Formats: sequence, structure tokens, C-alpha cells
Amino acid sequence: MGEKHNGPVTRDGIRIHSEADFSGMRAAGRLAAEILDRIGEHVFVGQSTAEIDRIVEEMVNAAGATSATIGYKGYEHASCISINHVVCHGIPSDKKLKDGDILNIDVTVIVDGWFGDTSRMFVAGKLARKAERLIEVTHEALFRGIEAVKPGNTFGDIGFAIQSFVEAQRMSVVRDFCGHGLGAVFHAPPNVLHYGREGTGPVLEEGMFFTIEPMVNLGRPETKILADDWTAVTRDKSLSAQFEHSIGVTATGYEIFTLSPAGRFHPTYG
Repeated sequence: MGEKHNGPVTRDGIRIHSEADFSGMRAAGRLAAEILDRIGEHVFVGQSTAEIDRIVEEMVNAAGATSATIGYKGYEHASCISINHVVCHGIPSDKKLKDGDILNIDVTVIVDGWFGDTSRMFVAGKLARKAERLIEVTHEALFRGIEAVKPGNTFGDIGFAIQSFVEAQRMSVVRDFCGHGLGAVFHAPPNVLHYGREGTGPVLEEGMFFTIEPMVNLGRPETKILADDWTAVTRDKSLSAQFEHSIGVTATGYEIFTLSPAGRFHPTYG
């Protein structure tokens, strides 16, 4: 599969990747996105999140890929599924989806040594207006963050673009979790904060790979971790939403590795 660790590293510890590395990330990102495209039909009222996860694992294996999350720090599932006030890292279970539930499904696959990491929102049954607005704001926030990606800008520019938009909508950005570098590893520098000040943080350079994955709450930003040591929920029990893409910095801007081949990244498509 070739050597993937010989690119330079910036003084902030961020690896700079080659054009060949972009090809590897495209393949991994596309598979992760295709799996989420196909999982949508399995999200419905009465379905269990354990069954959704089983189908995700089946799709990963059928593609000849590897799940990055099974066995990661003891985690046992091929996805994280976070319902309603769960912010992230929700564990699949026998819990059945109810009418109006919103859920984030997060999948990371390994293809020829490269990691493709993406998540998006899904809806079981009829979508309530306030949940719909939260999803719209979170989706827009992600893309505002992505639009700030180009060489010479900073990671603070990404965070500022997200935070300033979300807070103008009277919602809050979660600060306890962030995006991350990735590539031939699951998590690497930098931490990609979804809040911040313009012109601060490391400078973006061509060849950097990372995720942008804002979590937005209808209420306050504070979270807490449940007794399972994985599940993060909003402290005030308000609804939370998240979208995630894997990004590469190009000479003129960015490339999204995890674009939906079927155009289904947003749950109200079609």
C-alpha cells in the first residue's frame, strides 16, 4: 500500500501529505460516505440502533474494508449512533427509534491504510420544526467552516466561522469535543476547534488532512459523559446535532473526501 509516513511535519505537529495520499483519502472517504448513503433506508420508527450498526458493519466487511472503531480503546461497534440529546459517541443498543427522533450516525473506515471519517444526521418519522432548524443550522455551520479552509488561513478562522454563525442563531457550539487530523492514522494533530478567533492557531497549508465536525445544541454548550465512559449528552437535555466531513487542504482551497455520492448528506434530501 506504499509508504505514508514520509511527508514533512509542521512545527505544530501537523503532517503534510502528498498528491498520492489524496488518492488514498478519496477512496476511504467515498466508502464511508457510500455506507451512510445506504444506511438511510434502515432508519425508521421501531428500528434498533444495534440493527443499524450491524448493517453498517456488514457493509464495511462486504467492501473489504476495516472498521476503525471496532476495538478502538475497547469500543465494540462499527458506528456511533447519537440520538436527540446525545452529543456524540452514542453506543448502539436494543433501544428502538421513536417518531421524531433525530440521530447522528458516525462511521470511520480504513481502506488500504487510509481513514475515512464522516457523520450526518438522520430522522425517524416526522421531523419536528425545532429539530429541523437545529439540523439546518448545524449543516450550514459545517459548510461555513469548510469555506474558511485555504492555505494561509488559520484554524481559528474555521472555528470563528462556525461559532459566529451558530451563536447568531441563538444556539451553542459544543466545546468539549473537536475535529482532528487524520490520514494513515485515526487521530492526529491538530485539534480542530469549532469556536475561536480569526487569525489564531496554526496556519493552514496544502496537504493537511483533518475533520471538521461541529456539534450544535439548541440549549447550552455544556456536556457530560455517562457511566459507560463513552456517551456524551447535553447537560440541560437540549437537542444536539452534528455533521462531519474529512477535508484535505489544496493549493487553492479544500477537497471534501466524504461527499455523499448520492447527494444524501442532508436528511431532508429528495
